[in-house]
Amino acid sequence: MNKSANKTKALITGITGMVGSHLADYLLDNTEWELHGMCRWRSSQENINHLLKKVNRGDRVFFHYGDLCDYISLQNVIEQVRPDYVFHLAAQSYPKTSFTSPINTYDTNIQGTENLLEALRKFSDIDPWIHVCSSSEIFGRVEKEKLPIDEDCTFHPASPYAISKVGTDLIGRYHAEAYNQKVQVTRMFTHTGPRRGDVFAESSFAKQIAIIETGEIEPIIKVGNLDSLRTFADVRDAVRAYYILLTKNPIAGAYYNIGGDYTCKISDMLDYLTSLSKINNIKIEIDKERLRPIDADLQVPNTNKFHKHTGWKPKISFEKTMQDLLEFWRQKVKKNPNQLLR
Repeated sequence: MNKSANKTKALITGITGMVGSHLADYLLDNTEWELHGMCRWRSSQENINHLLKKVNRGDRVFFHYGDLCDYISLQNVIEQVRPDYVFHLAAQSYPKTSFTSPINTYDTNIQGTENLLEALRKFSDIDPWIHVCSSSEIFGRVEKEKLPIDEDCTFHPASPYAISKVGTDLIGRYHAEAYNQKVQVTRMFTHTGPRRGDVFAESSFAKQIAIIETGEIEPIIKVGNLDSLRTFADVRDAVRAYYILLTKNPIAGAYYNIGGDYTCKISDMLDYLTSLSKINNIKIEIDKERLRPIDADLQVPNTNKFHKHTGWKPKISFEKTMQDLLEFWRQKVKKNPNQLLR
């Protein structure tokens, strides 16, 4: 690699994910930074396929193989990159999966975050600003009287994933306080858009609609709990918030709720998605496999703290987000009609 020694360098863990890939896009368009993405050798490259030419040419984007559960691999990546900014997005990020794979979820999200922060602090000649990505899921089951949810709301995690993110959250804040690392923590509420994994409700619905439109399956959408309340943000607004977090008057040890400004029930979101389809006789069917043992059903954020500090606010409408998500799945199904329903 022919990397300029004086270039600002950002390390993105989980660059192959929805958020990581959109963050890379944002930083390429809005900075002159050199981008270093950490991924596992077995990670799918689908979300970052459009970046591969740059990687092959050594043009601002570089990939490094590493695993949060392998401390030595993290040391090697940090030694190679010596980042100025670290966006820690890598995680086992599927709440549903966490119910069947809790140990892997804990190892990746809790131990993995500790591994990364510990590896970073061992290098005395670097002092990067670090973003640790927690989750709104840490608040879990919240009483209506506590809405909208502010940063000091009690944690009541409702899944192994949420429990793991409580650990992630606390580890990030601990390293800021105990070791003076420049860590900031975010609790992003529901954020979605193109490249969203199909294990999440809105993406699963959009995928099913896209397949229904091809005639491959009956016009029936299988759903879980439609009564949950969600505040939606676009992933492209989310990554803009993450950039601002580390570059606009950052405060070591700070933690923020971040989210959109459009709140509705899952059922309302589904109604809007189906209204975008050319198929007008779509039916809805409850699938018990899609119901969580416990559901965090009131996810409405108070984002005043982050807004007052940075001025950030969402720009992309709920309607635009859902339209782009559905079109993403239409194109994906068109390219490959053989899609697994889940």
